[in-house]
Amino acid sequence: MPYAHDTLEYMIFANTRPFALGEFRITPLSRSHGTDHHTALLSIRNSAGRLTRDRVHAFEPTFKTQASALMYAAVQGRYWLLNPASAD
Repeated sequence: MPYAHDTLEYMIFANTRPFALGEFRITPLSRSHGTDHHTALLSIRNSAGRLTRDRVHAFEPTFKTQASALMYAAVQGRYWLLNPASAD
């Protein structure tokens, strides 16, 4: 039987992996600024034929853990898929 912390780590990893819908590929990222300071980033890549456009968005606030920053970025990516105008 898996331990609770193993399940939590799997859930965080599974929910923060890159995902795609149609021509869009969403990649949650984080940037470390030392101990207890991580910025959530979101890459939105749009491919149409031979053209590729990649936008990277940084979010406030900073987070204490990389996992928290990645989770926030993943949630923002899912929100963007529902409302693409929100990132403009």
